[in-house]
Amino acid sequence: MLMEESFRWFGPNDPVSLQTIRQTGATGVVTSLHQIPYGEVWTVKDIMERKEMIERAGLTWSAVESLPVHENIKTKTGNYEELYENYRISLRNLGKCGLSVITYNFMPVLDWVRTDLNYELPDGSRTLFFNRTKFAAFDIFILQRKNAEADFAPEIVERAKKLFESMSREEAKQFELDIVDNFPGFKGVTLDDVRAMLSRYDKIGRAELKANHKAFLNSVCPAAEEAGCRLVIHPDDPPFPMLGLPRIFSTAQDVTELLAMDDSPANGVCFCTGSFSGRAENDLVPMFKSCADRVGFVHLRSTEHTPEGNFYEANHLEGVVDMYGMVKAVIEEQIRRIEAGRKDWRIVMRPDHGHVIANDLDATAPITPGYSALGRLKGLAELRGLEYGILHALYPKYLKYCGKQA
Repeated sequence: MLMEESFRWFGPNDPVSLQTIRQTGATGVVTSLHQIPYGEVWTVKDIMERKEMIERAGLTWSAVESLPVHENIKTKTGNYEELYENYRISLRNLGKCGLSVITYNFMPVLDWVRTDLNYELPDGSRTLFFNRTKFAAFDIFILQRKNAEADFAPEIVERAKKLFESMSREEAKQFELDIVDNFPGFKGVTLDDVRAMLSRYDKIGRAELKANHKAFLNSVCPAAEEAGCRLVIHPDDPPFPMLGLPRIFSTAQDVTELLAMDDSPANGVCFCTGSFSGRAENDLVPMFKSCADRVGFVHLRSTEHTPEGNFYEANHLEGVVDMYGMVKAVIEEQIRRIEAGRKDWRIVMRPDHGHVIANDLDATAPITPGYSALGRLKGLAELRGLEYGILHALYPKYLKYCGKQA
């Protein structure tokens, strides 16, 4: 296929093995060095050990997901200048190792958030779900964030109170862990840790966070460009404010403002259709086209919304995302790059969060939330079929670029 089809892999401890990933039809993986604490340098030795492990399995390391941004950079406090330098060194080392697409995010305190990690759908499969009432119960009654009630409608606060009071102590504890302690490379986080991180944002609003993001980009993009790397930012997930904190990469306007922060080709976008689609007013195909030249990585998935404003991860070809339009737009951008003679014409793609289905429903080993083997295999097969169908019907002369002749 034209897109470089990959699977996310969380490293040697991932229950989904490299051998399994190879059997899905993916040609590469996107991964991170989760064992290295946030802010520390990624050495050439550590990068090459992981790269060689992947290549021995017959795959490529397609993109780095992610090179984390330390909270001191997001708040521009403490040793942030030292952390800028560490980030620049890591980028140069990644470039030396032949890795060019580097994902990051600028979400304060928590990365993606879901309230249910095993929400059962009518067909018996399980998926990720974000429920505003449940999140209010966490924010107001478990985390006990100051003035949290003001961020929710009165009827949601009332429902959240009843929900929290109905939870057993064990249920409340598991719910807490599902929210704050499910990120590889960021394990062992407690409520007190979250409260301490939140306190550092007391004087940081949207304008300040955007300024800190711009300062970060201006500091590290020259090193990324020098190393032949493209930094691609992952959207906020969910794409609206959380825990009283601003989110700054959630809308079409945010995309425009990001590209204006630094005009370096190293300042790019990881276009995640699932994350952006969590905000109902986002029109994804025009959003993609507005930044297509700067997209180095796409996450293809969809969400379905409920009347209450909640959403869950839908099957890849269902939900609110126009997946045909998205895949067609990605194909057209790659063709534009081919015609322009660009060597970096190929865009890395991965199916994103998959449902837990079939044999994975009975698996004894823990499944990383959103990253079951069979649900993502199903998604990848659907996306590959959609891509091939579009190519064959509309752009057959470009089939030669994916090893297939018209």
